[in-house]
Amino acid sequence: MNQGKLYGVGMGPGDPELLTCKARRIIQNTPVLAVPDAGRGEKTALAIAGELAEGKQLLCCAAPMVRDEAALDQAYERNADLVCAVLDEGKNVAFLTLGDPTVYSTYLYLHRKVAARGYEAEIIPGVPSFCAVAARLGMALCEKSERLLIVPASHKDMTDCLDVDANLVFMKAGREIGALKDTLARHGLLDRASLVANCGMEGELVCPRFAELEAGSGYFSVVVVKKGEQA
Repeated sequence: MNQGKLYGVGMGPGDPELLTCKARRIIQNTPVLAVPDAGRGEKTALAIAGELAEGKQLLCCAAPMVRDEAALDQAYERNADLVCAVLDEGKNVAFLTLGDPTVYSTYLYLHRKVAARGYEAEIIPGVPSFCAVAARLGMALCEKSERLLIVPASHKDMTDCLDVDANLVFMKAGREIGALKDTLARHGLLDRASLVANCGMEGELVCPRFAELEAGSGYFSVVVVKKGEQA
């Protein structure tokens, strides 16, 4: 039986012009698009695809915003069932995911499950949000011998990262934005921090001085802390 192939396509941070040529080609040539659905009615990755998604069959894959590992695994298994059923029809499937599929992406869980079942799966890289954020701020993430540490701000205590000799990127910081600001202030790092929320999307917020942010920010908030000499 001729099985289809799964592609995990990185859609970049939000600006459709940052979609790579390869990602665009894969989407154009793939009849079925799978999109993550967190249950809020928002499908940001699909919105980035725009007219490329017209006329395509859509698969909505659950992406529950919970930390219960059993519940998450059940959702990923159901997603794999949906995708594999289409692959068994001989159709290719492109799973659209924000940023890069290898950086804190729910796609990787699907990728592993589908590959473990014997199907072919390929990752198509995309522009990571923190690279787009640094470009928007007009700064380097790291220079010369500087190191870079990427932290998922919404998932764990952040204080253990602050003493590391590296510039810091806090991803998906929206829900923890107040706590993050307080933590950086206590460690004398707030004046070295910058924030961009919804980079390349509608409602983009650019805050070169994170200390001056008075209100909250959205889920897609990235905070960069430059600890090196070039800060």
